[in-house]
Amino acid sequence: MDQILYEAEGGVAVITLNRPEAANAQTMALLDDLDAAWTRAAGDEEVRVVVLRANGRHFSAGHDLKDRWPGPDEITLEWIYNTEARRYLEYSLKWRNIPKPTIAAVQGKCIAAGLMLCWPCDLIVAAENAEFSDPVVHMGIGGVEYHGHTWELGPRKAKEILFTGRPLTAREAEQVGMVNRVVPLDRLDESARELAERMAKMPPFGLRQAKRAVNQTLDVQGFYAALQSVFDVHQTGHGNALSVGGFPILTRLEDMKQRIKQV
Repeated sequence: MDQILYEAEGGVAVITLNRPEAANAQTMALLDDLDAAWTRAAGDEEVRVVVLRANGRHFSAGHDLKDRWPGPDEITLEWIYNTEARRYLEYSLKWRNIPKPTIAAVQGKCIAAGLMLCWPCDLIVAAENAEFSDPVVHMGIGGVEYHGHTWELGPRKAKEILFTGRPLTAREAEQVGMVNRVVPLDRLDESARELAERMAKMPPFGLRQAKRAVNQTLDVQGFYAALQSVFDVHQTGHGNALSVGGFPILTRLEDMKQRIKQV
């Protein structure tokens, strides 16, 4: 089964995460296929708006902890840094900056690395049952590799979510401006499609420049530089885990497994 599905019609491309049996947990291969889908949508002149959605009960449970990493005797911080810089930070920034409006349609759990899929999108439509969380402080790491937390939530709410690991409800996310709309679960895809089709009627160059204006303003305020800096801070968590446990995901890994099982 393809882990990523792609279709385009009426100026709207729909990219679908398709690992429902694993709560759309992300393997390296899935991320590479997802990047290929984003690249395809960005290069298709007929596509004016892109929707990212997911099959199954949950948007994404984050990284698939069963995906293969080098063994404890092979792992190095350099390998971790290079791998995460490419597939996590660089991919997410690339998706954020494609020159077309994008919408994430989120249902159920959106955990840790799941945020790195929806936050790069320009708009987020959430089902009423959506929950957003980043519990990786349990692993001795200060947050996911794409640190949108402070920008998306504000500093105090970002600290609360990171310090406690508790999920943010769809309504809470809407209140702080992270989510544009909250809709019934059975209307999630319909609502995202309606919004995409409305946007697709706008002049494409105008959409491109409007997106560039907002993203450039955030970058002038420090968004891009902050993400690069915090990515390096993130790597100190891996360095500490290597020195303590000999493997980056062994620190409190059982806690994380239990949380994912609860999905």
